Amino acid sequence: MERRRVRTIVVTLLAAAAIVAVAETARQRADPQAVTAWFASLRNAWYALPLVVVAFALLGAMLVPVMLLITATGIAFGPWLGPLYAMAGSLVSGSVGFGLGRWIGRERVERVFGRQVPKLNRALNRHGTLAVFVIRKIPLPFMLVNIAIGASAVRYRDFLFGTLLGMTAAVVALAGFSGTFVQLVSNPSAPVIAASLALLAVPLAIAWALNVVLVRRARRAHVKTGIGG
Repeated sequence: MERRRVRTIVVTLLAAAAIVAVAETARQRADPQAVTAWFASLRNAWYALPLVVVAFALLGAMLVPVMLLITATGIAFGPWLGPLYAMAGSLVSGSVGFGLGRWIGRERVERVFGRQVPKLNRALNRHGTLAVFVIRKIPLPFMLVNIAIGASAVRYRDFLFGTLLGMTAAVVALAGFSGTFVQLVSNPSAPVIAASLALLAVPLAIAWALNVVLVRRARRAHVKTGIGG
């Protein structure tokens, strides 16, 4: 569990560093006003949410990292719509993987993914939502994990609820922080920087508190996913 926490922290820091690097590059080479105008027109389009959902589903099936999609959604739609759209896209993409796992079947998934799947299935069958929550803390390929979960006997309702618990804070933090990208580029003032840091820090603090509570509960229930470290 400790190694999983370290990996999660490392992934988060790398994502934040990538955002900062891209922001600095864009600040030097791009026209912030033009970028703002283009994103604003996209945000107001009626097809914005369906476009995001379809993009998450298709790109997720192509194994594009979900954190990259969340970051891009935050940049495109800002700190308020960005997290909402990113969460909707993540749930739809996850549901596509879940459905594929159900359709493919457990035996075929086990043959492809190997010996880890039976251990994962036992945890999901016993603990449902809590096991899904724990799995969401492990930085593994999003679509492949969803397929493996779908091949288990876990209920779709437990899958959705566990995904919401496990991902919402990270999505809000990453997409919200990314949503301040254009403002950081065009006007890197103290209030904008403070707001950006708050959008990153507050959800992560809430996630940490929730993680402490649920991980303790998982330990008492002896939830072991059988994947990761």
